[in-house]
Amino acid sequence: MLVDDSNTSLMIEKMLLGNASYEVITARDGDEAVKKAIVELPDLILMDVVMPKMTGLEACRVLRAHGSTKTTPIILVTTRGERETVEQGYASGCNDYVTKPINGLELLSKLRDQLGE
Repeated sequence: MLVDDSNTSLMIEKMLLGNASYEVITARDGDEAVKKAIVELPDLILMDVVMPKMTGLEACRVLRAHGSTKTTPIILVTTRGERETVEQGYASGCNDYVTKPINGLELLSKLRDQLGE
């Protein structure tokens, strides 16, 4: 699942994942991501941090508290690369962290690691 409020970021990530033969579902904010993740049960979530309605950090905490998504791998994909935000990401329950602009090889490597591929 891709979660981002930026059409450009969603398009770039979709192209990366589509080229690697992953099935992709999207959400535009943390609130929509939580609702979709609980129903769709994605294998992995790539999520932005700064979004309307619910931030990626808040969404991580909600997903970790829900039984069906508490172990779903979450990789935060964001422009917020400062140490404090990275620490907040891990404290909120993310499994990994990638900063934008996205390095496609790095993202796919981390994704495969989380999926055990």
